[in-house]
Amino acid sequence: MATEELDALMRESTEKGMSPWELLDRFLSIPANQSAARAIERRIKNAGFPTSATLESFDWEFNAKTISKSSMMELSSGEFIKRGDNLAWAGQSGLGKSHLIQGIARACCALGYRVRYETSATLLEELTRAAGAKTLPSAMRYYRSFDLLIIDEFGFDKIERREYPESPSMLYKVVDSRNGRGSTAFLTNVDLRDWTEYMGDPALVMALLDRVSDNAIAFRFEGKSYRKSRTKQMS
Repeated sequence: MATEELDALMRESTEKGMSPWELLDRFLSIPANQSAARAIERRIKNAGFPTSATLESFDWEFNAKTISKSSMMELSSGEFIKRGDNLAWAGQSGLGKSHLIQGIARACCALGYRVRYETSATLLEELTRAAGAKTLPSAMRYYRSFDLLIIDEFGFDKIERREYPESPSMLYKVVDSRNGRGSTAFLTNVDLRDWTEYMGDPALVMALLDRVSDNAIAFRFEGKSYRKSRTKQMS
């Protein structure tokens, strides 16, 4: 325990008139609290979040009519992970999907859940590399190990179809391997009805949709674009 922490505890003990037993309990709890804080920091770091976005920093007023704060805060309890529910979020870019999922996932890290954030492009890049190195089963086990796997930006600039011809098969394998083992959050700006046209291979797309929507909490994001609003303010 640092000297500053001990001094603060002794001052609090004097001010509140703690009994010796209360003081001892607080004294012994400090190392445990520090250990818990380090564990949370480690889970957040290992999650690979690209920004420091939190639910507290989200602008709830901007699209208050279409984005429910109470629904998002409920997800931050982590109960959907405990139930094994997936998340299926669709909507145009710029509405805050990435911000919200990172805020929810950070809260889940604090609750002890193991989380991993990937964009579909980085996930497919890693899986393609693993397939070339003949380590794909190991990569699948890695992504299967998390309580919550986030696959963000599916459909962003059509990178999946252009650079990864096997993307429907690989995404299906990841989502399917996690079925019944953990929750998967799938965020896309491609309407679910347009997935076949976007990716081709109707049979695999239907199988992927089936797995993504299995026990899924679906939400369609609508409203004004934060990015467009900021661009107008800067111009």
